[in-house]
Amino acid sequence: MTCTPALEDTVFWRFDLLSGRGTSSQQQGKHRLVKAYFPRAQFEHLDLAALALTLKQDALCVGGISEPSVEWHLIEEEDWSKSWKTHWQPQEIGDRFLINPAWIPVPAEVDRLVLQLDPGTAFGTGAHATTQLCLESLEMRLGSSSSDSTIADIGCGSGILSIGAILLGAKQAYAVDTDPLAVSATAANRDLNQISAEQLSVREGSLPTLLETLEAPVDGIVCNILAEVIIDLVPQFDAIAKPTTWGILSGILLEQSKLVADTLEENGWVVATLWRRQEWCCLNIRRP
Repeated sequence: MTCTPALEDTVFWRFDLLSGRGTSSQQQGKHRLVKAYFPRAQFEHLDLAALALTLKQDALCVGGISEPSVEWHLIEEEDWSKSWKTHWQPQEIGDRFLINPAWIPVPAEVDRLVLQLDPGTAFGTGAHATTQLCLESLEMRLGSSSSDSTIADIGCGSGILSIGAILLGAKQAYAVDTDPLAVSATAANRDLNQISAEQLSVREGSLPTLLETLEAPVDGIVCNILAEVIIDLVPQFDAIAKPTTWGILSGILLEQSKLVADTLEENGWVVATLWRRQEWCCLNIRRP
């Protein structure tokens, strides 16, 4: 949308009401070019036409400003995915994992747990420090006694942590994400790794969705998102935890770790270890 600066805040507000997946703004002469991104499945052309009309009505209500111009187009996922797929190769993580892109044959004579992955637009390829720290922490947590363990994966992204937990021997994983594209990616990667829907269930939502799904508290909680979101979630962990439940939290910058740790302590959790890589850290937590 191209609009006058006086209408910019209203445009942002409209896009926010519609749960856009990202918004940007830049100067274009005397006007502002505001862009918002939405999953294809979320909109049909009639919805977009109605949105354009609403924004033009907003301009009339403000008065004295020109009508904005509105346009939309489809960004084909394959346009960008081809470019990075050519550079992504099998990657060893920790002592046990090999993350293997789904379009590349599995290397011969592999003595690691092979995790097949096609993340699409979802976060979690294994290349980011936070994902690596979480997988390495899962290796530590899920040993020989993991066969009866149940895991809650909040903000599952590509599903890499849930799948990793199952490959390490967890009995069941319950994954949730607020992004429908991540839910689709997790389900597809689950099938790639020949894991049943009974072993790994995935739903759109967050911790309240888990409360509707779980029949009993879980043994472990994994959460690799953002520090701000984790801080909001920590007071709700009790609802899905038992006295022996442990947690693996990442997506946290080192400078944010104290604030997260303080919130955990206030809510009855202890940081057992803090692992760091680059500017990121991973908190392994447990009950006192």
